[in-house]
Amino acid sequence: MRQQPPASDLTASVADRLPLLRRRARLLADTRAFFDARGYLEVETPYAVPSPGEEVHLLPFATGRTLPDGTVQPLFLHTSPEFAMKRLLAATGQRLFQLARVWRNGETGPLHAAEFTMLEWYRPGAPLSGLMDESEALLRAVLPPEVAWNGASCRLDTPFERLTLQEAFARHAGLDLLASADDAGQLARDAGTTLRPGETWEDLFFRLLLERVEPAIGRTRPTFLTHWPAAQAALARRDLADPRVALRFELYACGLELANAFEELTDAGEQRRRFAADRARRAALYPERPAWPLDEAFLAALPALPACAGIALGFDRLAMLATGSRRIADIQWLPG
Repeated sequence: MRQQPPASDLTASVADRLPLLRRRARLLADTRAFFDARGYLEVETPYAVPSPGEEVHLLPFATGRTLPDGTVQPLFLHTSPEFAMKRLLAATGQRLFQLARVWRNGETGPLHAAEFTMLEWYRPGAPLSGLMDESEALLRAVLPPEVAWNGASCRLDTPFERLTLQEAFARHAGLDLLASADDAGQLARDAGTTLRPGETWEDLFFRLLLERVEPAIGRTRPTFLTHWPAAQAALARRDLADPRVALRFELYACGLELANAFEELTDAGEQRRRFAADRARRAALYPERPAWPLDEAFLAALPALPACAGIALGFDRLAMLATGSRRIADIQWLPG
C-alpha cells in the first residue's frame, strides 16, 4: 500500500504551490461568472451512479450503496456527468453547466489524474459552430490575451483555427482519411506506415493523430479539430452533408487538448444501437471488467432533448494553461 506523506510534507507542498492554487480559484470564480452572465443555470448531479457511461476504453471506479435490508446496490463513480445533465436539459430546456468531480480509473501522468474536475455545459438551440464561438469567448474571458505552455505560445485575441479532421490529415499526414473506410490496411498504405500486429483502423487512426496531427496543431493559436469519423462520436449526430462524419470537435491550445464537444444525438433508437455496439466491443476487449445496466432513464429522456450542443472541458487543464504548469498535480489542491 502506498504510504501517505507526513502532514508537514503536504503543508509544504501546498505552500509552495499556493500561487498556482490561488490562480485556479480565481479561474473557477471567473468561469462561474461567465456562465452566469450568459443565463446558464449551474446544476449538480449524482457522482455515484448505476451506469457510469458507455465509452469503450474508460474504466470506472466501482462502489456500492448498502440498503436498509442489508443488500448492496452496485454503483460506479461517474466518468462524466453527461447522461444526467442531458436528462436535466430534457426536463428544463434551459442552458446548463456543471463543474463536476469525475473519476477515471487507471489514468495517471503529467496530463492525467484518476480524479479531476470537468466543466461541462449544454446549450439548447446551438449548432456546433455556436458552441465553438462560445468556447472562444470563454477562453478570452478567463485567460490573458496570450498564454504559454510547454514551449508553445498562443494568441487568444485572434480567431481560433477551425480544421476538419479530413483537412488535418491531408495537411499533416498527407492522406485522404475518409477514403480508407474502416480498412486498416489501406490507411496504413496511404500513410506510408506498417500496420502493427492486431492494429485496427481505429488504432491506426489514433496513432497517426497522436504522431502526426496533434503535434502540428494549436501551437500559435487555438485549434478546433472538427467533423470526426462517425465511429468516433457515439453520442453525436452525423453530419447530414456527409454521413461519414459526426458533428464533433476537440479543442487544442498550445498543443494541449482541452475539450471535446458534440452536436447531440437525440434519436433514442439510434443511441440504443450505438450503445449495444459499444457494450459488445467493451466486453470483447475487456472481459474482466464489470458490467452495468443500460441507463434507461437517459434513453427515455432523449426524445424530449431539444436540439443542442454540449461540451466537456478539462478544468484542471484549463488551469494548467492559465499557470503554465506542466503537471496536473501542480494545480490540484491535494493530488491523489
